[in-house]
Amino acid sequence: MEIIPEIHQVDGVNGNCYIIIRDGLTVIDTGLPGSGKKILAYIRDWLHRDPAEITTIILTHFHVDHIGAVAFLKSAAPKAKVAIGAGDEKYVDGTLQRPMPLGFRGLRIRIGRFFMRTEPFTPDIVLADGDRISGLLCVALPGHTPGSIGLLDEKSKAFFSGDILRSDGKTVTGGPPEYTMDLAQEHASLRKVAALSFDILLPGHGVPLRPGASEKVREFVNGILAGT
Repeated sequence: MEIIPEIHQVDGVNGNCYIIIRDGLTVIDTGLPGSGKKILAYIRDWLHRDPAEITTIILTHFHVDHIGAVAFLKSAAPKAKVAIGAGDEKYVDGTLQRPMPLGFRGLRIRIGRFFMRTEPFTPDIVLADGDRISGLLCVALPGHTPGSIGLLDEKSKAFFSGDILRSDGKTVTGGPPEYTMDLAQEHASLRKVAALSFDILLPGHGVPLRPGASEKVREFVNGILAGT
């Protein structure tokens, strides 16, 4: 679906996959393994573009529901550059093992790994706070993962938050704490997001929030961090 001119969300992909149409196509997050066919179908059938026009694939963090279709998309767009935040690159290239939550959720993920395998890959670009890519400002948001990032599109006043925030279209919540590697770091990152100005929140899960999204984010952050 078109969110605003130039920014689309691919329906039926978990987690959310966004496509920016400007100089070529920029894909932000790729969903679970198996999502690649839906992404390419959207590009061909709805955007009427060639998947080979994908120039950049930006990953907000290393979790499998965001990196699952990287290899599939690269097979259709071999010249596309893959970017991820500094601190997460070793989790996707196989140097470090991806951690799992404890308890039932961790068991479910261990079982799911047999059906949702992703091959290690080396990102082409490692992003630091303040870097610019595809016209977007990278905002380092460590906590959920060491290299979690957000992306601020100053042109449209949209903010791609990854998993640090979620929305149902009316209210703002945080991501599940059991999947967050460092809650203290995440709280510092939430304060950082609360200081930004944007009109549209585009989360890694849930639905877009607008208008006045940054004010609603500030209210949420001030509420959960009161007294900390």
